[in-house]
Amino acid sequence: MTDSQGTKVSAQESPASPAGNPVAPAAPGTRTAADVVTPEVVARLTRGVVGTGTTANHTPFTGEKLADLPESTPEDVATAFERARAAQEGWARVPVRKRAAVLLRFHDLVLQRQAEVLDLIQLETGKARLHAHEEVQAVAVAARHYGRKAPAYLRPKGHTGVVPTLTKVTELRQPRGVVGQIAPWNYPFELSVGDALPAFVAGNAVVMKPDTETALTALWAREQLIEAGLPPEVWQVVLGDGPVVGPEVVKHADYVSFTGSTRTGREVAQGAAARLVGCSLELGGKNAMLVLHDADVEKAASGAVRGCFSSAGQLCISIERLYVHESVADDFVQRFAARTKAMRLGNALAYGADMGSLVGERQLETVTRHVEEAVAKGATLVAGGRPRPDIGPLFYEPTILDGVAAPMAVCSEETFGPVVSIYRFRDEDEVIALANATPYGLNSSVWTKDGRRGRAVAARLRTGTVNVNESYAAGYGSVQSPMGGMGDSGLGRRHGSEGILKYTEAQTVAHQRIMPLAPSFGMTDEKYAQFMTRSLRAMKAFRLR
Repeated sequence: MTDSQGTKVSAQESPASPAGNPVAPAAPGTRTAADVVTPEVVARLTRGVVGTGTTANHTPFTGEKLADLPESTPEDVATAFERARAAQEGWARVPVRKRAAVLLRFHDLVLQRQAEVLDLIQLETGKARLHAHEEVQAVAVAARHYGRKAPAYLRPKGHTGVVPTLTKVTELRQPRGVVGQIAPWNYPFELSVGDALPAFVAGNAVVMKPDTETALTALWAREQLIEAGLPPEVWQVVLGDGPVVGPEVVKHADYVSFTGSTRTGREVAQGAAARLVGCSLELGGKNAMLVLHDADVEKAASGAVRGCFSSAGQLCISIERLYVHESVADDFVQRFAARTKAMRLGNALAYGADMGSLVGERQLETVTRHVEEAVAKGATLVAGGRPRPDIGPLFYEPTILDGVAAPMAVCSEETFGPVVSIYRFRDEDEVIALANATPYGLNSSVWTKDGRRGRAVAARLRTGTVNVNESYAAGYGSVQSPMGGMGDSGLGRRHGSEGILKYTEAQTVAHQRIMPLAPSFGMTDEKYAQFMTRSLRAMKAFRLR
């Protein structure tokens, strides 16, 4: 890495940090990028990627290149879909329990080899190791859930026919075919393979476009899933610039899964709609946390640190708006600020840092612009508010702003960085209206000692998930329940039954027996109409649905 003067220094030799967040020390012998991303590892992971060009990815910790990678052309994307489509039919014929067993073996491999993927996640995203481990947890939970529950979700279901006993109806779930998946950079393990697992167990093939800067993490996941028993051709990976490769994925897919910005999500939805294929979109958020008058202030302050600064705030469901009841606001802000200022920043491939780096120049520019504009227009810096080039080129301190108001950009635009704004309120009706006053609707958080009150407030918030006395992990980690956004935060859901059934087409098989639904056994049209009328009245009397 380099310091602010451009001098080469190691993590252990970093200059003393200026007044501000402390730096987490790196133990002697800590692994480096060169130890982890060797030519042999890159060659192994990129085997099977359909690409005739060359691109590269870089680590946010230093800005240095990590690896040369294959780059896909539109023709390469078409080839990937051809290969996936040829493999999908055979995969769909594998019994669902055997497909589910692949996920359970993958679960075990991920936990056994987690150190490998933790290194890759950190190097490609710049996040702290504990935040990288959240991805391992999320993927393991999803693999276990769909490995256990997929046979039940996908099993044929019997329904009452138009005429009971005469009509036997079965609902089948058929795979859509080849799913096109466009995965983001911020959670490259969970939002790549984590979203692909239900598609695979439902009998689909997947052509995935991960972000180039975080491609090695997704490719590591592919390698483990293949070892667990997934046929290699069933999961194709293409790499390249989003505006070039992304539309090609949408152009060929039978269904599209996208996680990213609202702006790009609209383009993906338009492309899918033009072809009459379905899509699911998890998009942006301007998520609110509500600290009610009876909240445990110490627990709320601790939860706010997790909710606002995990992965340096580069999390779609992280908290950017913090509403605190005026009766506890001063106490809360004092505790929250003290915790925030004590957070340790670091770039080592080891546990110990509380927050890592931003992922790229664009994120750093947005964070800097939002904070500087807010301060210039009268907001107060309670904590942070500056970059930390002494640690790495894209580090920025966890930042708390008070006194934020429209038309400051940070008030309404998604920052997607370690910045949160504090607002005070007087009553619950007021704060619910404020929390809902946004086109987004992804996640929210409510803090109170009264669980009944918390759940009642939660039911009035217009977000896909609401966490009571937690920031985001409780809702996201409860994978039997759906997770997704309302409004500009997206379409569709991941997790639970919705998270797997979206990758299928419902097929109704109706078997008519004994007599047709038409005049028969010598009936005239009139006699048949009378028979059906009596039958319909009887079905209502017997409360058939």
